[in-house]
Amino acid sequence: MVPINANTVPELDSWGTVADLGSDILEGECLAFGKMVFSASDAAVSCAYFGVTQGKFRMIYPFNEHAVVVEGLVTLTNERTGETNTYSVGQGWFVEKDTPVLWEVRGERFVKNYLAIA
Repeated sequence: MVPINANTVPELDSWGTVADLGSDILEGECLAFGKMVFSASDAAVSCAYFGVTQGKFRMIYPFNEHAVVVEGLVTLTNERTGETNTYSVGQGWFVEKDTPVLWEVRGERFVKNYLAIA
């Protein structure tokens, strides 16, 4: 198994801001970055890296997702249940489609690797 560290993260492309991806920015610039690793021809399944700069934003998940932190620290609050968890490198989560989540990116940059199922 390859250890998770910044050296294993590919160079990420600019994806604008999280607002360009359908989120509401509450604090900070929240610049988004990413790199698609795999996407099925019907787009039902995809795997990618997603990064974002420091800030706070709200999003409603457009798909089911399993994610693992590869860089940084983030606090996620499920706004439906009120449950709040903080995740660091090597930790992961699963979130169901249509879940409203409040993101708080604590450091300069946060990056996750995710598998999404539409």
